[in-house]
Amino acid sequence: MENVLRPLIVLVGAVLLTLLLGWLTDRLLHRADVRHSETPLWGLLRRCRVPLQVVVLAALLRGTYTETALAVIEENESLIGHVLTLVLIAAWAWLLVRIAAAVVEASYSRFAATSRDLARVRRVRTQVALVQRIVTAVVAVVAVAAMLLTFPGMDKLGASLLASAGVLGIVAGVAAQSTLGNLFAGFQIAFGDMVRIGDTVVVDGEWGTVEEVTLTFLTVRTWDERRITMPVSYFTSKPFENWSRGGVQMTGTVFFHLDHTAPVHEMREQLHDVLRECPAWDGRDWSLAVTDTTPNTMVVRAVVTAKDASDIWTVRCAVRERLITWLSDHHPYALPRIATSPAVPPPPVHTQPETPTQRTGRG
Repeated sequence: MENVLRPLIVLVGAVLLTLLLGWLTDRLLHRADVRHSETPLWGLLRRCRVPLQVVVLAALLRGTYTETALAVIEENESLIGHVLTLVLIAAWAWLLVRIAAAVVEASYSRFAATSRDLARVRRVRTQVALVQRIVTAVVAVVAVAAMLLTFPGMDKLGASLLASAGVLGIVAGVAAQSTLGNLFAGFQIAFGDMVRIGDTVVVDGEWGTVEEVTLTFLTVRTWDERRITMPVSYFTSKPFENWSRGGVQMTGTVFFHLDHTAPVHEMREQLHDVLRECPAWDGRDWSLAVTDTTPNTMVVRAVVTAKDASDIWTVRCAVRERLITWLSDHHPYALPRIATSPAVPPPPVHTQPETPTQRTGRG
């Protein structure tokens, strides 16, 4: 009977103690979150409940599994202890990553709530995302290294690796040249403020918004909801348009190819009426002028403004649609047309009458 109760007590006791500790920690964090509503840190730390419980459970089992007095455990004591140690290391790494993510996200949330500079908020968001990934990578590397050191003979393997570090370094440097280039380009983008999450960019003729920035690649969401994934080294080696750089306000143009008889003055007044009824227009500036002529048409350019790239697209479409409709309804003659009238015939050729001298000479 004791052989059954002892392992059961050890296992159930470890599980109950883990659940109790997790519940108490969650209650304390909930109270702290209610008292300190100015920061989301305590609420975000509640996400660490599961990795904390795994750490506690692994630690309890690691320290008490030998007390079960089971023959199977006694025969494989070293193997079970090694497995529990690996689980404990992995759980600690998971918990540290969650805590770091909570701290970083809370810091960004407080900054975003107090800052009115949207460009600076996007810059900090990009930097925070990359710092979080760096912390995750460092913790993962340390955890894997700690796991490897638990295996016997790893010290000899480490010595042999250090002995051949020169050759391996040269080979790795050549093989990972592009990867390292992307890695350093990621740092340059994050802390050099070249492009940020939320920026409107034009790359390879595609217009979109930067959705994700990592250490190696960057994702742009286009207006039709496609995702373009590009290496970050592209943005450090080739020119690209960043419409959010230096402010998000934009100026857009709409071109009309019209007949030379188009009423430009009335069209200018109609443009102003259209803009006053368009919520996306920010009211900063507008104009309409004839910018070019051809033998058949003249080019009329409307200039409008908006607070960002999305609104400037809306304003341009509204102006184009409303003005074309207005011209069709009230001034259809102003729309471009192809002349189909018959060509004017050339003048007749008049011959001079012959003189008597010319007639005599020909006879």
